[in-house]
Amino acid sequence: MQQRWMSRTLHCFRHGRLVQLNRYNTSNFSSPRRLLNVHLRSFHCSEPRWQDDSAPLRKELKDAAKAARKAAAAVPPESPDILPDWELTVGIEIHAQLNAARKLFSTADTYPASEPNSHISAFDIALPGSLPVFQPAVVLPALRAAIALQCTILTKSTFDRKHYFYHDQPAGYQITQYYTPFAVQGHVVLTSEDGLEDGREVVVNIKQVQLEQDTARSQEEDSSTTLIDFNRCGQALIEIISLPELHSPREAAAYVRKVQSMLYAVDAVTTGMEQGGLRADVNVSVRRRDVLDGGFSYAGISGLGQRTEIKNLSTFKGIEDAIKAERDRQISLIESGGVVEGETRGWSITKPHETRRLRGKEGEIDYRYMPDADIPPLYIGTDLIGYVRRTLPPLPTDLTKMLVDDYGLSPTDARTLVLLDDGERLIYFQRVVAELASLAAHSVPQAELGKTAANWVLHELGSLFSSDERPWSSKVVPFDAMAEIVHRLREKQITGASAKLILKLVFNGDRRPVSQIVRQEELAFSEMSADEYDTIAREIVEKFPQHVKDIVEKGKTGKLQFLMGQMMRHPRRGDMRAPDVEKALRQVIFQGKP
Repeated sequence: MQQRWMSRTLHCFRHGRLVQLNRYNTSNFSSPRRLLNVHLRSFHCSEPRWQDDSAPLRKELKDAAKAARKAAAAVPPESPDILPDWELTVGIEIHAQLNAARKLFSTADTYPASEPNSHISAFDIALPGSLPVFQPAVVLPALRAAIALQCTILTKSTFDRKHYFYHDQPAGYQITQYYTPFAVQGHVVLTSEDGLEDGREVVVNIKQVQLEQDTARSQEEDSSTTLIDFNRCGQALIEIISLPELHSPREAAAYVRKVQSMLYAVDAVTTGMEQGGLRADVNVSVRRRDVLDGGFSYAGISGLGQRTEIKNLSTFKGIEDAIKAERDRQISLIESGGVVEGETRGWSITKPHETRRLRGKEGEIDYRYMPDADIPPLYIGTDLIGYVRRTLPPLPTDLTKMLVDDYGLSPTDARTLVLLDDGERLIYFQRVVAELASLAAHSVPQAELGKTAANWVLHELGSLFSSDERPWSSKVVPFDAMAEIVHRLREKQITGASAKLILKLVFNGDRRPVSQIVRQEELAFSEMSADEYDTIAREIVEKFPQHVKDIVEKGKTGKLQFLMGQMMRHPRRGDMRAPDVEKALRQVIFQGKP
């Protein structure tokens, strides 16, 4: 029987073991999955090195403190965003994983996997004889993204092969859309809502949005060992290519942040930069502001300096810092008489103040783009485009405006509510407001209810989640419980302090109805008279005469806050209001009582 052989060397990580598949006879295996389960010897092994436990703990602590001081001293001063004599130009390529259940050209699923190499097909690892099968479901999230970015959708697009050899690309080429992408000519507008100065607006034009395959995930164990997980290989990406029209590191990071929020809002992606579902490559060039002629050109934009590309940036702060570092490196090189080379550079979080050369920059001709003969053109009907456009969820800008206009929120609170927790907290907020309206005995303006609810949802409840370091969940404090707490506070049935106490009890797992908590914990509010406030204030003042002396003679108003705290611990604290507490204490202290 004729045998089939794999001509490439693959390093695969499976069940904690590194295996090498090198010209291995595949005729003995029934499936590629079984092939990857084979355990062969690893490239090398070494004896474990044990930490020397003889060093005293005090010395370890001193050495750690010394290293921390040395690292802090090595941090260079903050580089300015805009330089007076040099113009920076940045173009960005954003790679975002689409919210699709299948990969782009195989039926392998894309669900998160606990085991490496457990979600793969024959085509994903480029086994000979396997062919691509386009998965139509990836079109919907791709369309939502392109329409949100104001792109023109082409009814016919094609797929091409981008040739390069790297161990995370088993076929030796990547399937992408180079000649005819499915979407072109979009734009994103940055305003003060994105961190720009008031009245400033930056339009970032998008050259094209194209479908393409993701690569495998690689992990370098040491200088001679790289582990490969093919679960990610073949997942559907969109690449969003901007024109080189950004001139500020801060605005470049703001652009990527806004694109991510837009993709989230329209349900085009499931994870963002923080979870590895979105990555950015930035092209950086500089030129002297007084030199306008000559230079390089790209996509019709001329007068640019020689660009370098920084690959795979995975944080917004990393984007800003990497652009600044590369800009400063190029300027220093030019001022010293050197020449900037077109190259691909890397950025490491372990050395966050300099970029490093990875390889010479490939040109378009180096990739030998060619149409993929195994994949027919992609046709997208105008009726489908129209349907997606009509049913597109609102964008963050639209949601922010709605919260400001209809719910009375400040722009800051509105933007925060939109961006938090993939919109889940916004939905929770709206349900709280709707419940508050139903609890009200008479009609109350929605803006009035919205302001109060936003404070409790964003700040009071948000601080509990932050302090406890727990991820957001609407089930921790059900929306109707939150609404009842806020309603009782608005109706003066409980005080603000009591409302916070009830919220904390529910947050910590108390599942009694709010009404039962109020009754059993004796938190119902009954208005105290001025004489009752005065009596309790006298008791507190008599207990802390030195604090009173410091307030009267030295003007230490912080001591007044201490006395208020003591008064709010009184058994009748549930009947007290903070403004009345402060008023009573001031009267007793400054009017000679006692």
